[in-house]
Amino acid sequence: MTDKKPDRAARRAGSRSKGGSEEMTRKLFGTDGIRGSANVYPMTSEVALKVGMAAGTLFSNGSYRHRVVIGKDTRLSGYMIESALVSGFTAVGMDVFQLGPMPTPAVAMLTRSLRADLGVMISASHNPFADNGIKLFGPDGYKLSDDKEAEIEALLGGDMNDLLATPEKIGRATRIDSARERYIEFAKRTLPKNLRFDGIRCVIDCANGAGYKVAPEALWELGAEVIKIGVDPNGLNINRDCGSTSLDDLIRKVGEVRADIGIALDGDADRVVIVDEKGSIIDGDQLMAVIAESWLKRGRLAGGGIVATVMSNLGLERYLENLDLSLARTPVGDRYVVEHMLRHGYNVGGEQSGHIVLSDFSTTGDGLVTALQILAVVAQSGKPVSEVCNRFEPLPQVLKNVRYKSGQPLDNVAVRRAIDSGKSKLGKAGRLVIRPSGTEPVIRVMAEGDDEKLVNTVVSDIVHALKDAAA
Repeated sequence: MTDKKPDRAARRAGSRSKGGSEEMTRKLFGTDGIRGSANVYPMTSEVALKVGMAAGTLFSNGSYRHRVVIGKDTRLSGYMIESALVSGFTAVGMDVFQLGPMPTPAVAMLTRSLRADLGVMISASHNPFADNGIKLFGPDGYKLSDDKEAEIEALLGGDMNDLLATPEKIGRATRIDSARERYIEFAKRTLPKNLRFDGIRCVIDCANGAGYKVAPEALWELGAEVIKIGVDPNGLNINRDCGSTSLDDLIRKVGEVRADIGIALDGDADRVVIVDEKGSIIDGDQLMAVIAESWLKRGRLAGGGIVATVMSNLGLERYLENLDLSLARTPVGDRYVVEHMLRHGYNVGGEQSGHIVLSDFSTTGDGLVTALQILAVVAQSGKPVSEVCNRFEPLPQVLKNVRYKSGQPLDNVAVRRAIDSGKSKLGKAGRLVIRPSGTEPVIRVMAEGDDEKLVNTVVSDIVHALKDAAA
């Protein structure tokens, strides 16, 4: 038997004509990797095995030993998906470094730090435990491009046996026991030298997810008094009534222990939402404003502004204008934010949801690092979080979804007329964003402006038009 690598390289051209089932030729990758219900296509062991084989083949170039880093959150199905991926990667000759439960940004960072050819995060982020997903990172720590994902899918359509390594070249799997300490040190080094959080009482909700060990440990090592919730994962309770999408317990605990700040991560710890000492919620728009102004004063802010999506509040844009900073807007999705940041030289960007990218440190959103940057401003100012983090008054913003069965409701004449009328009514005192969802058959209608009554009227008129068109 001879080495298969020349055959693998040839197969990257993507023929689907040999041996692949019709199911495997369907599009696997969505807007954030592969995602679905566990043990239901595409989130099955079979698919994970083949994805490991295909991705491992694609990122194996040269005669050296190739390596892949695999992290996961705390979902029960993570064991199943991880084992299948390990089998797939080792079968094509890749060595595997298993990190165990680790935040998504930690996987991206360790992919670069360990000079791996590929990184994998097994997670469905803020979704319930029954879902899971596979996110892939290149050797630079950035999520794979659409082209690379298409190449992986093309390999899945061929004869997978042609990808197998010879017996002496099968890969090894090793668990990296120091991964947690490596990431904690990385996160701490993002702060100004000698800065400590002594005297700050912090409640952190880790969503029973990937950050349940590293985040509280990092805060404690920096001197904070740490009260932990959402740190008892059992495989089934990730994101259940906790974390950044369910803040009631965090708000209650902040009040109960009279904390200075509450920090809520999501299941894979790539996003964060803050609660101030009064129990008020601080979203990603406010956090980006805090970091942008802080970095501007320190001479660290690049690009003359920040990058956010079309959903960020107009109040943020006006606040930045008063600082002579710009707000560049992208479509919804962290991938678009990161692409714009890289292309135009920004180092702060993110989403209203709290998925914030600080590219001086990370290649993707990092909930812990973002929280540390906010705490740094709080510690240095000596002011309460409610004063530090409320930088602007958000404009009234209304978002409604309209479900449709088929067709293109936005092409309807009456719908176009309602949209044009809404834009005219809002003028420069507001914004209107209408977009199809990338994950379900709904049209999202968002409007904001100084006049809350007008905003509601504009959204209502467009929603009625869409419902008539979708009927």
